[in-house]
Amino acid sequence: MIKLDKENSLAKLNGANIHNYLDKIEARDQGFYKIVDNDVSEILDFAKSVEGKYEDIVVLGIGGSSLGTICLRQSLTHLHESIELHVLDNIDPQYMAQLSDVLDFEKTLFIVISKSGGTPETLSQYFYFREKCDNFVFITGPTGLLRETGEKEGIKMFEVPENVGGRFSVLTVVGLLPAALIGIDIKKLLEGAQEMRDKFLSEDLEENMCYQIAQMQHQHGGEGRNMTVMMPYSQRLIRFADWYRQLLAESIGKSKDVGLTPINALGVTDQHSQSQLYMDGPDDKFFIFIKVENLGPEVLIPGDEVYYLKGVSFNKLMHIEQKGTTDALTHNKKPNITLNVPEVNEHNLGALFMLFEGATAFLGEFYGINAFDQPGVELSKKFTKELLTRPA
Repeated sequence: MIKLDKENSLAKLNGANIHNYLDKIEARDQGFYKIVDNDVSEILDFAKSVEGKYEDIVVLGIGGSSLGTICLRQSLTHLHESIELHVLDNIDPQYMAQLSDVLDFEKTLFIVISKSGGTPETLSQYFYFREKCDNFVFITGPTGLLRETGEKEGIKMFEVPENVGGRFSVLTVVGLLPAALIGIDIKKLLEGAQEMRDKFLSEDLEENMCYQIAQMQHQHGGEGRNMTVMMPYSQRLIRFADWYRQLLAESIGKSKDVGLTPINALGVTDQHSQSQLYMDGPDDKFFIFIKVENLGPEVLIPGDEVYYLKGVSFNKLMHIEQKGTTDALTHNKKPNITLNVPEVNEHNLGALFMLFEGATAFLGEFYGINAFDQPGVELSKKFTKELLTRPA
């Protein structure tokens, strides 16, 4: 079970209005906390039907269509897998050409993900690779070019739930299908999400970690700490911090006066690249640490030349470095909390996804904004299309 250590948060929590905020979230008719109960048999049946057929899976998607899948791959797979998962979340032509050089297209399955069915980056990738093979699966909405193409050409399609936005979609077919294809247990992933969803819906402040985290972020934001640093002490969770960066930025940055800037960091790496700023720089940050209790088998550090490393494992060193960092921040009166995760597995990762999706939903209501739209992103898309259609 994930536990929250908020001793150093420097925040005062009040759960008197949880019920009212839950009502406001429910009124927005968003499905991110409901879809974890959905039947996944179609996904599992498809994964079973293509088992052993492909050596590479390539996801064509961007933003919410890719970041969750990248996190799933980084967190839950071994560095050497029998099936390679590539997530093409950029249109860099050099990278696409290099990927083409290493793929056996007869043994590669492409998953094309666009809820609108018209995302220009994703469509351009699809047009490029359809010239090379015809092994495609579409994940899209009920209308749009991808839907029309899939129906015309008989391509297997899965549908994105209408009331789940891209950045909240990792626990839908968007993340679950690629995960199932590379052997991740998606049922355990959803079980962890369900467990945290029940806490998200609880009116008990001590049980509702989503509400606690959101309230702390909101309080500190009001005191000028409008940056949230997420720093997992686990290489396997660095892409979780990337996923959260989009979730927070795109959900809460909705006006000139409201917004929290997410910063992703990695322990212990960024103790040597960012901690000087964190310790002695401006008091404008709130820190969320993720500590993984079980980092795997104990690996002892060999040699006895340095007395304080004698008999110490890398596991212990990682934990001590995390404690040293949080203690130093606390000493400098920099607010921080720590999420204690027993180990990185499907159940706990599903719970983490739901924990921060729920916290983000509460944050939107605290700020009085819609956490589920993205007008700034849509404006950028509009200008991009206008520029593409102008005369040379």
